[in-house]
Amino acid sequence: MKKYEFTDEKISVGGRVLHRIRALRSFGNVNKGDLGGLIEKESNLSHIGDAWIYDNAVAYGNAKVFGNAWVFGNARVFGYARVSGEAFVFDNAEVFGNARVFGYARVSGEAFVFDNAEVFGNAQVCGNAEVSGNTRVSGNAVVSGNAVVSGHAKVYGDARVSGNAWVAGCARVYGNAWVAGCARVYGHAKVYGDAKVSGDAEVYGYDKIGGDVI
Repeated sequence: MKKYEFTDEKISVGGRVLHRIRALRSFGNVNKGDLGGLIEKESNLSHIGDAWIYDNAVAYGNAKVFGNAWVFGNARVFGYARVSGEAFVFDNAEVFGNARVFGYARVSGEAFVFDNAEVFGNAQVCGNAEVSGNTRVSGNAVVSGNAVVSGHAKVYGDARVSGNAWVAGCARVYGNAWVAGCARVYGHAKVYGDAKVSGDAEVYGYDKIGGDVI
């Protein structure tokens, strides 16, 4: 049984016509008759599970929102992006390209997740952060502020990347490590354990940092 229908309200986004949705039945925290966000076509939002698009959030193109995921606020999911599981995408966040957000992940603020990036587990991408390329942000990791994670980098465990920090290449940041300030971690470098890399520090090549770098 379908869980929503299109209303007469429409908007145009990038030459595409998006339709406001309305719930046909109650599920999750959505009541029958509730208005949702806007989608281009039914393939953008599954009729199975409790997934829902709220407020003025939109999904279009070949994007799919499914499982029990929520997209709300002014968030946008488009391209070939997938948002699933118990994931939340909200505020002014954008998920696009071939990006995947799943598990209990959170993408919020003005954050961008795109290309082939994956954000999953209990990970958070927030603020003005950008996650792109073939990166993975997972576990309880947080990427925040104006931080950028790109290339084939991985941030996982309880790691934090914040401020104007940049993690790129095939770098790994994990454990309880924190990369902050204007620090750069790239190449095949690893920052792990309780290490803190901050200020204008650079960790690159095959360096491994398990202590403090100021």
